[in-house]
Amino acid sequence: MNLKDTINLPKTPFKMKANLPQKEPQALDWWSKINVYRKIREAHAGRPTFVLHDGPPYANGNIHLGQALNKTLKDFVVKSRSMMGFDARYVPGWDCHGLPIEHRVDVELGEKIVEMNPLQIRGRCRRYAEKFIDVQRKEFKRLGVFWDWTLDAEEEKADAPSRKAIYRTIDHSYEAEIVRQMGRFFTNGSIYHGVKPVHWCWSCKTALAEAEVEYADRSDPSIYVRMPLTGAGSRVPELHGRKVALVIWTTTPWTLPANLAVTLHPTFDYVAIDRGDEAWIVAEGLLPTLAENLGWGSPAVLARFKGEQLAGEGVTIERPYLAPAGAAAEPGVVILGEHVTLEAGTGCVHTAPGHGADDFNVGTRYDLDVFNPVDDEGRFDARKVGQDWLAGEFVLDANKAIVEDLEQRGLLVKHEDYAHSYPHCWRCKNPVLFRSTPQWFVSMDAAGLRRKALEQIGKTAWTPSFGEARIAQMIETRPDWCISRQRTWGVPVPAVVCGECFDEHHDAVVRDEAFFDHLAAVFAAEGSNAWFGAPNEKGGHRPYASAQERRERLIPASVRCPQCGKHETLEFHEHIVDVWFESGASHGAVLGHHDGLPWPADLYLEGHDQYRGWFHSSLLVAANDRDVAPYRGVVTHGFTVDADGKKMSKSLGNYVSPLDLAAERGAEILRLWVSMIDFLEDMRVSDETLVRNAETYRKIRNTFRYMLGNLHGFDPATDRVAYADMEEIDRWAIEKLEQLRQRMVGAYDRYQYHLVYHGVHHFTAVTLSSFYFDILKDRLYTAPTRSRERRSAQTALWMLADGLCRLVAPILCFTAEEIWQAMRPLAGEEPWQDNSVHAAMFPDAVVEQPDTALLERWERLGEIREDVNKALEAARDAKAIGTPLEARITISGPQDTLDFLRSFGEGLHFLFLTSGVEFGAACDEITVDVARAPGDKCERCWHYTADVGSDEAWPTVCARCSAHVHA
Repeated sequence: MNLKDTINLPKTPFKMKANLPQKEPQALDWWSKINVYRKIREAHAGRPTFVLHDGPPYANGNIHLGQALNKTLKDFVVKSRSMMGFDARYVPGWDCHGLPIEHRVDVELGEKIVEMNPLQIRGRCRRYAEKFIDVQRKEFKRLGVFWDWTLDAEEEKADAPSRKAIYRTIDHSYEAEIVRQMGRFFTNGSIYHGVKPVHWCWSCKTALAEAEVEYADRSDPSIYVRMPLTGAGSRVPELHGRKVALVIWTTTPWTLPANLAVTLHPTFDYVAIDRGDEAWIVAEGLLPTLAENLGWGSPAVLARFKGEQLAGEGVTIERPYLAPAGAAAEPGVVILGEHVTLEAGTGCVHTAPGHGADDFNVGTRYDLDVFNPVDDEGRFDARKVGQDWLAGEFVLDANKAIVEDLEQRGLLVKHEDYAHSYPHCWRCKNPVLFRSTPQWFVSMDAAGLRRKALEQIGKTAWTPSFGEARIAQMIETRPDWCISRQRTWGVPVPAVVCGECFDEHHDAVVRDEAFFDHLAAVFAAEGSNAWFGAPNEKGGHRPYASAQERRERLIPASVRCPQCGKHETLEFHEHIVDVWFESGASHGAVLGHHDGLPWPADLYLEGHDQYRGWFHSSLLVAANDRDVAPYRGVVTHGFTVDADGKKMSKSLGNYVSPLDLAAERGAEILRLWVSMIDFLEDMRVSDETLVRNAETYRKIRNTFRYMLGNLHGFDPATDRVAYADMEEIDRWAIEKLEQLRQRMVGAYDRYQYHLVYHGVHHFTAVTLSSFYFDILKDRLYTAPTRSRERRSAQTALWMLADGLCRLVAPILCFTAEEIWQAMRPLAGEEPWQDNSVHAAMFPDAVVEQPDTALLERWERLGEIREDVNKALEAARDAKAIGTPLEARITISGPQDTLDFLRSFGEGLHFLFLTSGVEFGAACDEITVDVARAPGDKCERCWHYTADVGSDEAWPTVCARCSAHVHA
């Protein structure tokens, strides 16, 4: 017999080289073949449910790294909750309506769009959304994200108008739910029509929600302007007979043509300072700053008074620009407002009720006109401005001309450029305007919506915890919700008004529940295209032939105007609902319709920008509908940035494509990176980071390969050794596995995946590879194949491989499956049949009670082993030995330490990987002396012993190996 044949060398089909880009698609094909999602559902049927409700990404282009991060985190949640014993179903969703898609289609159509009706435009938009849903579903699947792929494919092939495997905001059932939810707001009086200032995108020609606005730096003119005042002497005697002017400050000169008043704080002290032939009024608290900034020196104070003294009849302002007619053609007034502060400006606030929230609110109290001279394209309306040079000018371009005009007329006090954060449209990236337009709003207070939402915030678990205060502050201070958009692609606001009564009675609005129930039923059958047309013979829709035909289809005959009681005068308002309302209704569209997906969701998980987006709108819709939040818990993550903390973009060249990464390195490396980071903060990614993760993956994979290779020939059904009969170090390894299991399951439960990553990395690289496997190797390789000693080691390896495979499966979903299948033959099964690791559970406790004494004993040995390793390394550096097996060590130290080491018996030198251990004298500190071991090297185990050659049949092996060979 060849000596090599007597050694138990590792043997496994599990390759060292992962070849992830090639193997992962094969795993995806196999999962599809066996319908792994349904396997998981069958395995967890009847268990408690756990619902992560998916926030819908926008169906507009390939997925980016942030979306890959988000979906991977969600996949971690669903897979881990399944393996924790829940029936954790997952239904991914897509946001399909809205401006970005319509804008892309507008560009594609060009001039052709003017010849198309809304139904034709909507058809192009729908096809665009469907195209990218298909693109993104394939990309998410490539990353290993599970949902019911089989049902999804069946529904897609059938072109099902409503889906169960996924959800789309274009589903008929979803659009019906949007109508139902808006109906609830209409019927309780929360939705109203009004003219209020809103964020307006002049480029996209639509109102924007707060969540559709992003802030970017911009430079604008900062100007101080004097506004002559008439009648001040009647209120402040010291000013009698003098020319007087208020000084205002603004960074939006283009709003001055809309000025109707100047607002003072009622209780602030104001001063009139001497400016030669005129007295200028500013807040006293700002005078020192203004005097320095405007070069006034130490101006003489002519009078001091409270703001409330100037307000009221008899005091008027000479406004810088007058409209041709109406209230805006009259002098301005002085009014009072608590929103005036001493943080900046002059304390005298230029007030244009048509262009600012505070201006609108204070103007409403004083019954000021909501005057807006700016049209939908952001240009001054010639009918509303009295200066020919302003007519038709784009307002932001007009800033320069206005400043020059004010200077020529002697009204400009100072002008300088001012860099500040300014709102921009998050779609087209252009600066937006704040202008009053007729819109539909949801009142935050009419039916107690604000109060209900705030109550529910406190009943929700927020991770990180500061999320609670963040969203609460947003809800507390947010204005009424503008839900109408001036577009074509989306679900219409179901607003029906009386053509005869509405102009005079703004509540001549249909709020009849019968109307919304009827319209929801129509949408459920036909989709929201029914708003724009009647069914045609091709299964689509044609434009309505008349207003009467439309009214008869969509408004029940019993529904009447609440003012005049007529039906035939009812008309449709043409607005599209805010996409945030659409996505905010997703919980009602997806959850609560069957036992597997109950309402509310256990978890929402999105980026922290969704405090003002999806978390926000979902909460408002649910609080109005059911008085309960749609989620029990909310987890947020940061954004992906490059190594320098910069936002990723293709133009900067720091963009990482998740699909390119999967093709080059494998999706597992991306998934491992997602698990590595503390996702609560912004997350950096770079080539260096990915290289390090690939190296970590290699170490984890090789740890599993070592275990699988040394399980060759082991049958867990017949060869397992009882825990009590196992070698002490094997029992220690099982105890360490149990500690890890508890930590990892706890980390999964708390969504702390970085703790899972670090726990697995340390356990595989240090606990196992650097310690346990080092010691185990001799016994595995040289002990008789079926000996209790070797079977003990294999029992531990089986439990480690099985337990670790399950524990890493939510993160390393492809590799865990490969490991699981490599273990099937050992369990007497054929690999790659229908047994998936993802249908399994996390391991139960591997020991009944922790053996604290055993763990402490081996912890102590590990510390001494570090001293031994340092001494061995020093001896190697000094060329005294080549490998540790060439050494015999002598350990001296405290008597209790020596007694402790002697308790390990004659096998102690195997634990130190040396060929011998002797004990020196007792002393205060541990010392380790290293010398070359006497004897010869055994060709089989490589230990140095004096009994090599004692067996004539095997002259080059030691007595221990000889006994093993003959066993």
